[in-house]
Amino acid sequence: MATDYDAPRKTDEDVEQDSIQELQARRSDKSSGVVDEDETEAAEGFELPGADLSGEELAVRVLPRQADEFTCTSCFLVHHRSQLAYEKKGQMICTECAA
Repeated sequence: MATDYDAPRKTDEDVEQDSIQELQARRSDKSSGVVDEDETEAAEGFELPGADLSGEELAVRVLPRQADEFTCTSCFLVHHRSQLAYEKKGQMICTECAA
């Protein structure tokens, strides 16, 4: 949008009157605050707890534990060796469980 920098500028009083007039015009327009939203389209993204997911198929590739990873014997999550807090009698504990 091109701007004419040589055009006369509005004073503060003009700006206040314009904004008051705009607010009054919006007040008379009842549909300005109404949002047109399709309820069925919005509801499609929600999943209710206990929903039947037997027909769903997961598309996640599961990799076996790598050589630089371990399974915590407390939380049973697979972590990188850098998160190993200590190992006692063959039981490996991660830093989160050790804290």
